[in-house]
Amino acid sequence: MRESPPDLPATQRRHRSRQREKILAWLRSTDCHPTAGEIHSALLPEMPSLSLGTVYRNLEVLVAEGTVDEVASSGGAVRYDGNVEPHHHFHCERCGRILDVDLPVPRGLARRLQRERGLQARRLRIDFFGSCSTCERVEDGSKVPQPPQARMKEGKRWAT
Repeated sequence: MRESPPDLPATQRRHRSRQREKILAWLRSTDCHPTAGEIHSALLPEMPSLSLGTVYRNLEVLVAEGTVDEVASSGGAVRYDGNVEPHHHFHCERCGRILDVDLPVPRGLARRLQRERGLQARRLRIDFFGSCSTCERVEDGSKVPQPPQARMKEGKRWAT
């Protein structure tokens, strides 16, 4: 009888797949927090038989394993993050970009939450909302931002 991996119950054990490895490698190579559709579009030239359904199924597995995080976006679409190290997010309310923010958690915040509200936090992630530096420059008339989908199709990482 085979042993299941220590992090997953036997019912959730998954075999490695080429598609899942490609999806994970691509997600880890970018910091743009793409949707499943954007991941599919980016990988399609390299994997022409890859279906959108396969991308969704593999993302479910990666999220369940804790290898990838889901990030809610203001547009309602679920976005994915290959960086599972503790960090926060900045959501640009103008262009829809989601940027990683590496700042420490305010001291005592989790203790205060527990003391004042009786809630026990396992993880803490802060979401900031506002305008990114690119959109701020647009307001000054110096640059027009591209929508997130166009940047993804070109395979470029977002600049901050």
